[in-house]
Amino acid sequence: MTFFQKRIKPMKFYSNSLNKKSLVNILFLPLLLNFIPLNNSSARALEFQWNPNDNYKRLTWHQTNSKKNSKNKIFFLYRPSDRKTGFLTINLKIPDNFKSTLKTRNISLCRVNIGGFESRTKCLENIPSDIQINKEDKKVEIYPVSPLPSNRESYAIVFKINNPQRSGLYQFHSFGKSSGPIPVSSYIGSWTIKIDQL
Repeated sequence: MTFFQKRIKPMKFYSNSLNKKSLVNILFLPLLLNFIPLNNSSARALEFQWNPNDNYKRLTWHQTNSKKNSKNKIFFLYRPSDRKTGFLTINLKIPDNFKSTLKTRNISLCRVNIGGFESRTKCLENIPSDIQINKEDKKVEIYPVSPLPSNRESYAIVFKINNPQRSGLYQFHSFGKSSGPIPVSSYIGSWTIKIDQL
């Protein structure tokens, strides 16, 4: 064995051990990072993860701007599958930590087109309604002039607001009084709105 061959073997062994360490780092480092909160918004998001149960129903929503402290338009959507009956009234419970100024003139109920690849989400027709804000209970109460029907159309409560200054997840709950022979108030579903960092 020449001097040159003796020098090659340790180099080959060192290269193999380096590859094994690199492989371990590649496999386990991303898993480790998933458990470390990188900023305050990650930590805050953990506060808003509710345990789903049989009574929980997730509703769809759309917003035009998700950045904190920015002007936004939020569509709280009611698709046909969300309404088994018509509604005489609709209540929307606002999260206690959702710090934004709500005014009745910036809240509306409308028949809506839910956007996709070829169209955008927009109101097609405003539904005449009496809208009240209950500041003590932190909820919006909507009384349509005519009951909201259980048809094939989609409807939305629309908020024109400034987003809160804190990013995170905010869960809104909806309740309605059915327009059947015996009006009954019941839970309709919930929306979890995400507000991002700037």
